[in-house]
Parts: sequence; structure tokens; C-alpha cells
Amino acid sequence: MNILDLALSVAIVAVTLAVALCAWRLFRGPETTDRILALDTLSMNAVALIVLLGIRWQTALLFEAALLVAMLGFASTVALARYLSRGDVVE
Repeated sequence: MNILDLALSVAIVAVTLAVALCAWRLFRGPETTDRILALDTLSMNAVALIVLLGIRWQTALLFEAALLVAMLGFASTVALARYLSRGDVVE
């Protein structure tokens, strides 16, 4: 086992733990702003996990999937924040 495999294993476990904690905060609350921040952090952690798995499995397809998840996460965070601040998403 070389150092890259060890580092990838540790990083995958750490990011998976971060995803679990963000999911817990997403369901637990207590306020809507906490849930939106947890959703944004969850999407960033999902991108990190997909990239790490792409490196581990040596496939370029997962990097494109990570890009799509990042764009959807950004758009959903902006839409939810705008909905909370104004009451509607599109004017």
C-alpha cells in the first residue's frame, strides 16, 4: 500500500463523516437558515467525495459528475436563499 492509497482512504472516511454530520444538521434544524447552510455544505462535501472516488477508481466520468453536482448545489443554495429573503425565486 503506497502513501496515495492511504491518503485517499483517510480522506474518503473523513469526508464521509462530514457528509453524515451535515445530513444530521439538515434534518435536525433548528432553523431554516441552519438547514440551508447544511445543504450547501453537504453539496460541497458530496463534490469532494465524488472527486476522491474518481481519483481512487481512476475514471474521468466522476469528475464531470462532480461538476454537475457543484453547479446544482450552487443554484439550489442561491434559490433557497433568495426565497427566504424575498419570498419568491423569480421576479
